[in-house]
Amino acid sequence: MPMMKKVTSKAGKAKVAKVMKEWGKGELHTGKRGPGKGPTVKSQKQAVAIALSEGRKAQKKRGK
Repeated sequence: MPMMKKVTSKAGKAKVAKVMKEWGKGELHTGKRGPGKGPTVKSQKQAVAIALSEGRKAQKKRGK
C-alpha cells in the first residue's frame, strides 16, 4: 500500500476537523452534496478516509 501524503496545511486540517464533526453529528454522507447525497456514513474508518481525502483536496486548492 503506497504511503499517502499527510495533510499539513491550515486549510486541509480545518477541512478534516469539519468533516469529522459532521460524522459525529451524523450528518456526513457518501457522495456529493445535493438531493442525491447518498447514505449516511456510520463507520469511523470510512469517515477518516473521507476526511483525509477532502483535506488533501483543500490543500491542493489552496496551494500547499
